[in-house]
Formats: sequence, structure tokens, C-alpha cells
Amino acid sequence: MHPVVRKAVFPLAGHGTRFLPMTKSSPKEMLPVIDKPVVQYVVEEAVAAGIEQMVMVTGRGKRAIEDHFDISYELEDVLKKKNKHALLSELQKISNLAQILYLRQKEALGLGHAVLCAELAVGDEPFAVALGDEILDGPKSGIEQLMEAYRELGAPVIGMQRVPLSEVSHYGIVAGGEIRPGLFRVERLVEKPRIEDAPSDFAIIGRYLLTPDVFDILRTQRPGVGGEIQLTDALNTLAANRPVYALEIKGDRFDTGDKMGFLKATVRFALKRPDLAEEFRHFLAATLGKEGSSSLGDGHDAGRFVAR
Repeated sequence: MHPVVRKAVFPLAGHGTRFLPMTKSSPKEMLPVIDKPVVQYVVEEAVAAGIEQMVMVTGRGKRAIEDHFDISYELEDVLKKKNKHALLSELQKISNLAQILYLRQKEALGLGHAVLCAELAVGDEPFAVALGDEILDGPKSGIEQLMEAYRELGAPVIGMQRVPLSEVSHYGIVAGGEIRPGLFRVERLVEKPRIEDAPSDFAIIGRYLLTPDVFDILRTQRPGVGGEIQLTDALNTLAANRPVYALEIKGDRFDTGDKMGFLKATVRFALKRPDLAEEFRHFLAATLGKEGSSSLGDGHDAGRFVAR
């Protein structure tokens, strides 16, 4: 029987330079997709998977994240007085979503360093890692898919998805032997390879299920690509000493830290909202013309707007 996964680490200290000037004063994870910040979608995914404790690794300028998940007594009081009970209930759900612990990453020294910052909070337990600017939309949450694989394999599992070969140099790429369709035993992870050097078209995405032995490696990990402590380097070391797996995550992935990914996420979730879908679809059809109108479909068909 493998230990239960109760905790998830959210590395949130990045600067969000791709969204400047907006992110000069507001965290990229707080960008709204419709009426919820991106990071709330990710926290809700973790809660749906059964995660009990969220460990958020933040940095300077990220206080808005803490405020969002906290109780807002003044605002709640205003809503009560105005009899806006539905909005009040929505706010209270946010502050009661999960137990959240906040830690500071004083310097943005890489994803591996951000995970290491959470060591004391995680302790000697398996844990999930979820990047706070990646939203997954599918029949089952990405974290839940990784947890199922972990319960079967009892080893670290990395989330992956196929990407066009033209994009492999933007990702960590998985090399390994296929155990069954969509599941690989990792031989190595190659960080942002050239197209001609890429071992596959399977890219690491922002979901991991890790075991605490990765902390021992991260503590002595030397800086890698970009002068940062790379999580992929630590996982390569781990894979050389024990089984590490990579699972193809089913569902559409939106990198909301990228402008196009953010726009696609907005379209997808707007078309899934009963209160917005019809009017928004008419707006898109009018904007795109007859050709666009014929390709919009219904809310469940919004995936044609998604390019991973």
C-alpha cells in the first residue's frame, strides 16, 4: 500500500515577464479567466483530486494570491447588507477550498529551487506539483490521473503531452521506453532541445507526482540551463537510481502565462458557461464572419480553438 498523496506544491514566484506591463503590479497567476483567477482553477483541480493541503511557494509582489484565498470580512459584510447571497456564497467557497500554507522563495532560482523551498512543509510524503499558470480541461483532472498512476506504480510520475516538433525547444522532452500506450519509463529528460536533438515529441507539462527522495537531490543540485536549479536535472538523477515514469495526461492544456494560451483559455471557458456561451458564440461568429461561424460549434466543441 503506497502512502496517500495529501499535499500539493504550487511554485508561484515567477515574474510573469510575458505579460508585462500587466504583471508589473499583479501576479500572472491572478489574471482572470472569465471571473476566476488562473490559480483558482489549479487549486480546484487539486481539491477535486483529493488533495488536502496546498503549499504555495510565492515571492515578492504575490500578496494578492494570499488575499484571494483569505476571508474578506469587509466585502462579505457589504454583500450581506445588499442581500447578494449568491456572490457571498461564492466568496465563502473560495476561502474554504482547502488548507493553504504560504512560503517565500526569496530568489527566483528555478523550478527545482521552488520545490525545495517546500521541503519542510511536505515532509516525508509523496506530493503533487502543479504550476499555477497552467489550466487543464478534461474529463478527469491532471493531478488525479497522476495519482492513479502513482497508486499503481509507487514511483514518481511526470505529466506529459505531445507537442508539435516545431515547439520541442520550448519544453523539457521525455526519452524513455513505452510500457503501454501513454506510459513511459523515463530514461532521461532533455531540457529545451533543438528539434534535431529531441528524443521524442512528448513534452513535460506543469503537473508532477513526486516522492520525497527528490529533496535529497535538489539540496546539492548544481544550476543548469539558464543558471537555475532545474527540476528536470534532479529528476534525471532520480531516474538513474530508481524507476521514474511519465504519463500522457488526457485533456486540453492552456499555458495562461502565454498570451495566446490565455486567450484560448478564455474562449474555452466562456463557451462552457451557460450564462455566457450563447451570446459569446454569436459575438465570435459576427467577429470572424461566416467561416468562423461554421467552425465554432457548441461549448464542448471549443477544443478546436486549442493548440497545445
